[in-house]
Parts: sequence; C-alpha cells; structure tokens
Amino acid sequence: MTRWVLHVDLDQFVAAVEVLRRPELRGLPVVVGGDGDPTKRGVVSTASYEARAYGVQSGLPLRTAFKRCPEAVFLPVDAAAYEAASARVMATLREFDAVVEVL
Repeated sequence: MTRWVLHVDLDQFVAAVEVLRRPELRGLPVVVGGDGDPTKRGVVSTASYEARAYGVQSGLPLRTAFKRCPEAVFLPVDAAAYEAASARVMATLREFDAVVEVL
C-alpha cells in the first residue's frame, strides 16, 4: 500500500485572507498588524509578497514597515476572520480519508 504525506504551508495566510475579502488589494503591498495604523506602536503580523519585496516581514515594527514601504495598505488584525478561514481550510483537509496533523 502506498503511503502519502502532504505538507500544507499557508505562507502569508493572513494577507491572503485580506486579499480574498478585498479583491482590489490583489497585487498591492499589504501589511497586517496591530490596529492597522503605522504611526502607532505595533508589529507586523504578516505581509504580502509585494510588501516583503520591500523588506517588510513579520515582527517588524509598523513604523519601520511604513518607512520601508509607505505605499503599502496597512490593515488591522482581524483574528476572528483568520480563525474562520483556517477552520474552512482544516474542514476541507479533513474531508479526505486521512490523518490530519497540525504542527
């Protein structure tokens, strides 16, 4: 019997959820963190690939992210939306007759 192992990595998941909610953001640098105000204290939770091209990454202070990419769209964290999206992904994975392990 053949055994399959599937690794699912949802890189920039939070940014992807925001783009799905707001399709007009597709292709733009998107930074999610804090209350979305880069003039306030807070850190980047995630950044889209477009924002990462400017050196914006998770854990970076929002003010620094704004200096590196002032044209980015800064959005507040919406944990409930990300948890709901994650639950949908996990439900889809569990539809397969397989063991699903979360690491």
